Amino acid sequence: MELNLGIFKKLFKRGSGEKKEVGYIKEPVPENAEIIERYWITKPFARVTIASIPELGGAIKYFVEEIPLRPEEEAVLDKIINIVAAEINPAEFKEENNVRDAMLSMADKIIRKYEKKFKIHRPDTHKKLLYYIERELLGFGPIDVLMKDYHIEDISCDGVDVPVYIWHRKYESIPTNIVFKDKVFLDNFIVKLAHRSGKHVSSAFPIVDAMIYGKHRLAASFREEVSPKGSTFTIRKFREEPYSIIDLIDLGTINTDMAAYFWLLMENKVSMLIIGGTAAGKTTLLNAIATLIKPGYKVVTVEETAEINLPIDNWVQFISRESYGISGAKVGEVTLFDLVKTSLRYRPDYLIVGEVRGEEAFVLFQAVATGHGGLCTIHGESLDAAVKRLTSPPMNVSESYIPLMNVAINIERVVLPKRPTTTSYGRRVTYVWEIRDYNDYIPVFEWSPSEDIFYSYIERSVLLPRLAHKLGLTLDDLLRELRIRARILEWLKDNGIRSFREVAKYINEFYVNKEELLKKLGIEVEEEKEIAVSEVEELPSPPVEIETTLPTEVKPPKIERPIVRRFPYDLAEEVMNKIYKILKILMGRKGVYSDIDIKTRLNMDDVEFKKIIEIMRKHHLISIEKKRKHTYIRIRKKGIKVYNTLSSQLGK
Repeated sequence: MELNLGIFKKLFKRGSGEKKEVGYIKEPVPENAEIIERYWITKPFARVTIASIPELGGAIKYFVEEIPLRPEEEAVLDKIINIVAAEINPAEFKEENNVRDAMLSMADKIIRKYEKKFKIHRPDTHKKLLYYIERELLGFGPIDVLMKDYHIEDISCDGVDVPVYIWHRKYESIPTNIVFKDKVFLDNFIVKLAHRSGKHVSSAFPIVDAMIYGKHRLAASFREEVSPKGSTFTIRKFREEPYSIIDLIDLGTINTDMAAYFWLLMENKVSMLIIGGTAAGKTTLLNAIATLIKPGYKVVTVEETAEINLPIDNWVQFISRESYGISGAKVGEVTLFDLVKTSLRYRPDYLIVGEVRGEEAFVLFQAVATGHGGLCTIHGESLDAAVKRLTSPPMNVSESYIPLMNVAINIERVVLPKRPTTTSYGRRVTYVWEIRDYNDYIPVFEWSPSEDIFYSYIERSVLLPRLAHKLGLTLDDLLRELRIRARILEWLKDNGIRSFREVAKYINEFYVNKEELLKKLGIEVEEEKEIAVSEVEELPSPPVEIETTLPTEVKPPKIERPIVRRFPYDLAEEVMNKIYKILKILMGRKGVYSDIDIKTRLNMDDVEFKKIIEIMRKHHLISIEKKRKHTYIRIRKKGIKVYNTLSSQLGK
């Protein structure tokens, strides 16, 4: 983003006889404070001290410590800033780095030229002046250290005479030693932030929501027009390099099995909804999952503020625009609804909406219904809360459209089990559901808060059998593919390959030459095993002991943890499906059917057919009758009960 350096004359230039205004203070670290942590931001000019303050009952406080300027150095700094702001021409530069280099070069020349006039005799003064010039003209002034500290996610100022608060990745919400003392200074600072983001703020337009260069998100109010305490602002910091899927595995937000599951779904254009509260990590998770999109897919993203960052070329990025109108006239406004409608004309393979909160949700679900993949976030504390929002005004998504969003992911900021080497909180994907129907949600992954581990219920999946059928594979083939992808992600994690562009490179290689990649990573492909009849007979029996009619809503049985999907469970599900199909044929022919006709209709070979029939006969679901040269199969009373049960579960 281009920098309008012309405003520096107005914001920073002072008359020669004007006394310097002290608009903020930085409280020193108390002598009796207990130092918890110290680290440098810009060595040797700025560092951070995290300390426990006895006067605050041992509460933690964040201290910014910068190398101080002597009074004569402050006077020189003011003069150099005035000269640089007057001499430099912002129109000559198109990139921020060029502006920075030119400004520091000019400042350096001015300092060297006027060393004697400014009476700069100390060797450290030159470097200190350059640090403060960059801090004031190109940085963020009083909060520059906060903006450079990668541990900080959020910076908040609630007005004058109140400490600036931050959200620290390790210590959560804590106050800083920075306090704005002058309302006019804070007002000017808000104007400076707004101008840097290319926005206007004034008493007529006292609210600004914008993106500062560096992609940090700014929300601010001006003077007392809407805030009785005066100007306020909040800056949500944007990571220069977004979290990759490997970063989230490293942080414990998800595990490799879950990531492999998301990878497979993204390849097959499955739609997903990410649910979470404020600052839960919804956009971070969305961005990480989106990097798993198959190369060559066309992606369109729609956002209010540009936060999504994808390592792909075939990507169209749309951002909404506010109205230019006055007195309620919506002149030139471009809403998310408009952009989502427009995006469908681009024929995207995946349509990603940063956050749905209005009528654009209805259009998104319409797009998903027509075959586009969809990915979006929504504010909500649970799946039920999110669905209620979706089906209520202003979104108005029909209940029958809810299952079009195939998977729902719930992410939360949670308290972690106490461990000596970890922080007390973190972000975790607490649930992953597959949406079979409205109010019919199947959990496939769950996070345990007491153990901080994930449990897999993948054997309950209804999506994987559908995908297997669509791809012409068996369910076991698809599960083997999931295990291969999980091992690839595990290898990337173990070898420190975490940059989202590096991860994208390996994903591209996976699709270009899968066998070569597996060979390079040393991952052996599991061979398909021949199944013996004895193995089939030892499988868990189908649930046939049914004495009474089950209620309409059948809940899945409680499965003992930890559950790891292995071959017998896969086979049992496949066998039950075949049993159901045979019973369905028998029910349609008054309970009796020729074995040859059944084999022909189900396309079974003789060996497989005999295995299934033997299991059904053993559990008294059928009886075998031989007449002349033909064998007939008759359904028994117990078989009818089992058919009715399986019909409610498998026949949907």
